[in-house]
Amino acid sequence: MRWLFALLLFAAPALAQPEEPLVARLSQDRVEVSTTFDGASILVYGSTAQPIGPGGAEILIVTRGPEQSFTVRRKVRVLGMWFNGPSAQFLDVPAFYSVAGTLPAWRLLPEAMRGAFSLGLDLLPMESTGARAPQFRAALLELKQQAGMWQEDAAPVEIGANRLFSSRLPLPATIPAGEYRVQVLLVESRRVVAQREMRFLVERVGTAATIANVARYQPLLYGVICVLLAALAGWLGSVVFRRG
Repeated sequence: MRWLFALLLFAAPALAQPEEPLVARLSQDRVEVSTTFDGASILVYGSTAQPIGPGGAEILIVTRGPEQSFTVRRKVRVLGMWFNGPSAQFLDVPAFYSVAGTLPAWRLLPEAMRGAFSLGLDLLPMESTGARAPQFRAALLELKQQAGMWQEDAAPVEIGANRLFSSRLPLPATIPAGEYRVQVLLVESRRVVAQREMRFLVERVGTAATIANVARYQPLLYGVICVLLAALAGWLGSVVFRRG
C-alpha cells in the first residue's frame, strides 16, 4: 500500500482544495461482466482537509444498489416430503450492500445517524409482505452475507499522511448489472460533517449480455434453450458412460 499512498500524496494538491473538507474518487466508474468474470474490486480513495484517524475525524464508506425484490420461503415437511411453506417477500432492498470505515466502533454511533445513512445491516430498511416472523429477515441476511452480496467491514479503510484514505471495494462474481451508489462520509464528534456521493455502473458484455437479454426479454426462448442444453448434456453423458 506504500506506493498507493505515495501516489495519493503526490496528487494531494489536486485532490484536496482548502475550501473542500472532503474529496473522494473512484478508480473506475464502469465494471464489465463477461462469461469469464470472477469478481473485481474498485478503489475508493480521497483526502480530507483535517486529520483523520485516532483522535481526529473518521471516514465511512457505504455502497449499495441496485434495488430488487427477494422472496424467502420456509420448507415444511408433510408425510416425509418437503413442500414450500410460508414465505416473505422483501421489497426494494439492495442487491449489493457494503459498509466499512476507519472508525472501529461505527456501530456505536447514534442510532438516528446510522439509520439515516443505513450504517449496518441491522438498520437496513427491509419492508416485506407475507409472513412476518423475524426468522425470514434473519434468513435473508444470512443468505446475502454468505454470497458476499451484503458486507460489513469486508475491506479496511487505510489512512496515509493523516489526510489521505483508500479502501478496496470487493465485488463478487455474482454482482448484478445496474447502477451502484458509493457514499463517503466524514464523521467528527459522532456526526457527519461532510459527504460525497459517487456512482459506478456494472454492465454485462459479450455473450453474458446476450444471455441476460434473452432471459429477460424472451423467457420462453430462454427456457427452451435451457431444456435443450440439459437434454444434450444428458445424452452426451450417457454416451460417455456407455463407452466406459
